Amino acid sequence: MSSTKSPDALILLVDDNRLGLQARKHVLEELGFKILTAPSANAALELFGRNTFDLVVTDYKMPDMSGIELIQRIRKANAAIPIILISGFADVLGLDEETTGADFVMMKSANEVTHLVRAVNRLLNRKPTRRGPGSEPGSGKGRKKTG
Repeated sequence: MSSTKSPDALILLVDDNRLGLQARKHVLEELGFKILTAPSANAALELFGRNTFDLVVTDYKMPDMSGIELIQRIRKANAAIPIILISGFADVLGLDEETTGADFVMMKSANEVTHLVRAVNRLLNRKPTRRGPGSEPGSGKGRKKTG
């Protein structure tokens, strides 16, 4: 697996499952990405407020708020940032890009690493065009840095 994106891309990974978080972090760091991790949606929002991320990868089911709620909050701050939602329930719950506001929704599976790497590379190498639920049209292009 190789990355076509420059290694300066900063990615936020969010998951309350420590092992899943560390596995994804390891794979993406091996490809040259810079990774910050958050064990909860609230911790992710705190990091998001202090850093300029190029992409967010979040789990769906977390104790403090769902991945969809996190996506809505992130979109209010920066509607253009690419977001990947990962869930073991995507098919059962009918989660897709339209219902979640994510740019890509993927199932947890044996092929997760391959799908994640492809989605990360695809989203980082395209111009932002998507506006999800809770986003405000015209709220800005590019990344927001606060704090």
